[in-house]
Amino acid sequence: MDATLEKALQTVLTNWEKMKKSHEDDAADDADQFEASFYRWMEKLREWFDQLEQKPATLEEALRLPDVVEMTDLLPIELMLNFETELELIVEGQTRTEDERYD
Repeated sequence: MDATLEKALQTVLTNWEKMKKSHEDDAADDADQFEASFYRWMEKLREWFDQLEQKPATLEEALRLPDVVEMTDLLPIELMLNFETELELIVEGQTRTEDERYD
């Protein structure tokens, strides 16, 4: 897997675990930190995808890319729908605006 993607994904996974274990006082901050790291990872994924010589035309094709398979193997099931939604936007060449992100 691309080193930049791997590092960003590891940050997401760390923040996911932290958010799952957070106490009431820290829950909002931990959730914000997780969300920010998720979208930084998506930005890195978009940059990586844009550099591919042969870009997948569909979400299904993108999900079969070896680097993407590695990422999804590490991703908690609870995050798969969000990941697939974002990956589909990347494949379609669309960009999500700040207010359209998940809360």
